[in-house]
Amino acid sequence: MKHGKKYNEAAKQVDRSVLYDPADAIALVKKTATAKFDETVEIHIRTGCDGRHAEEQIRGAVVLPNGTGKTVRVLVFAKGDKVAEAEAAGADFVGGDELIPKIQNEGWLDFDVVVATPDMMGVVGRLGKVLGPKGLMPNPKAGTVTMDVTKAINDIKAGKIEYRLDKANIIHCPIGKASFTEEQLLQNFDALMAAIIKAKPSTLKGQYLRSVTLTSTMGPGVKVNSAKF
Repeated sequence: MKHGKKYNEAAKQVDRSVLYDPADAIALVKKTATAKFDETVEIHIRTGCDGRHAEEQIRGAVVLPNGTGKTVRVLVFAKGDKVAEAEAAGADFVGGDELIPKIQNEGWLDFDVVVATPDMMGVVGRLGKVLGPKGLMPNPKAGTVTMDVTKAINDIKAGKIEYRLDKANIIHCPIGKASFTEEQLLQNFDALMAAIIKAKPSTLKGQYLRSVTLTSTMGPGVKVNSAKF
């Protein structure tokens, strides 16, 4: 893959053979984020899990103490009293059956997270083929299938992110923006890592964290020393 001049200049500042301390890695990621927009700082964790086995699946959510720096649009599937509750809590969109054709047929996807009350999962299930591949399907483990829609919306708006294994058994998550201070990014990094360590499957044999890499949207990857975890 060919990279531009800016990327190549930034990559020269990163020693590929070094496993950096998290604080040093964050400082380096900020320094090498030179795009004209506010880049997202991402973490990529290669695990020793095999997601094909249910007991080695990792999925959950964590509220980052300093948020993600992104305005998150929340869609809530609810009925009865829960509609007004969701609206009062700041949901961007609230609805039920009437949203199915809009999403299925018109391709409407102007939202980032979907929350549903348990009694609406029969309706939401019909959208599985659309929402599933995009990682938007509500899930009890992630706290997005719940009767407490106020808490769910507040957590999401405060910077709650979901983590899960992809097909290659890697977890990809944003931990903030390049404009965040090093301290804010480190606090977010520590909160996410603590949640992922806690989520380690009890049946896993061998190494859990194979590699941890931090990067900005357009910048080079910086390898983090995960030994202390």
